[in-house]
Amino acid sequence: MSKSISNQYDPDYVSPPGETLQETLQTLGMSQASLADRTGRSLKMINEIIKGKAPITPKMALELERVVAVPATLWNNREKFYRESVARIEEQKRLESFISWLDKIPVRAMVKNGWVDSHNNKVEQLKEMLKFFGIASPDQWPAAMQAYLGNVAFRRSQAYDSDFEALVSWLRKGELEAKRIHCEPYEPAKFRSILSRVRLLTLEPPEVFQSELVKLCALCGVAVAFIPELPKTRVSGATRWLTPKKALIQLSLRYKTDDHLWFSFFHEVGHIITHGKREVFIEGTQLAMDETKEEEANIFAANILMPKKEYLNFTSRYTFNKANIREFASQMHISPGIVVGRLQHDNLLPMTHCNDLKVRFEWA
Repeated sequence: MSKSISNQYDPDYVSPPGETLQETLQTLGMSQASLADRTGRSLKMINEIIKGKAPITPKMALELERVVAVPATLWNNREKFYRESVARIEEQKRLESFISWLDKIPVRAMVKNGWVDSHNNKVEQLKEMLKFFGIASPDQWPAAMQAYLGNVAFRRSQAYDSDFEALVSWLRKGELEAKRIHCEPYEPAKFRSILSRVRLLTLEPPEVFQSELVKLCALCGVAVAFIPELPKTRVSGATRWLTPKKALIQLSLRYKTDDHLWFSFFHEVGHIITHGKREVFIEGTQLAMDETKEEEANIFAANILMPKKEYLNFTSRYTFNKANIREFASQMHISPGIVVGRLQHDNLLPMTHCNDLKVRFEWA
């Protein structure tokens, strides 16, 4: 986040180029009527130019260059500066009416995360947020929300309602991060082929698996972005297609344990591999969702982490103590915490047991 300080003067009034023209006429001792005759323009038009009601066109600037001996470049630059300044003043006033929109956006959390700069001036903060979302004004916000929520498959806690403004902010950050990740064109077969190598990353610490996961997936056309959740988003992962050849998997580390992180990742992989690029998958109670496709993604994640045959063999023959869990995890080449999470999910192990086998993560 930028910490630089600069002086900037934004006047609320700017003089039209017509005032310069009027001063020039006075210096030359020429009347508006005489200028009208010499340029072939009406007196009314000359008067409107001087009052700033009519612009000095490039053609008029050339005519003034010949009549009053002031370069056309000066008139063109003066006119351009004036119109731009007027537009900025009008835009400033218009944006002031949108200040309350900031109350809907988790600005403080986004500043804390370093996603946007902080400004004391409310209008400047508003501009900062509009730039982040890539929209001209809050008038476009409903369309922006629809664009994200209408094309994103995300795993969200069903126990709580999400703040959709915060959710869209989180999704936007993932999109921005993904644009910085160079990906090869998406290849389904190639993506499937690297998943066995990705499973092995469950045994590695974050400083190893995070960068390696991003690199492996990028080679197959999938950008992986780790984005901290914002307050009230309650989302653990999301999937969207940025282009027909580039997918995005976004992870929040919501539950901060390895079993949840890796299940969320492979759940999103399931959506990419199993479902269409235009499909909408939303898990929760407030928005429509396809329960069948969500369950398909769950089964995909569960089976790729622990193949069904091996898992059933383990659960039917062994007691679930730490030694057996570690041994089975070693055979599967995955983290023991993932086995614990699966057993707890299937109600085969109390939620209070063996949690010390899970690896906890924190955002650096």
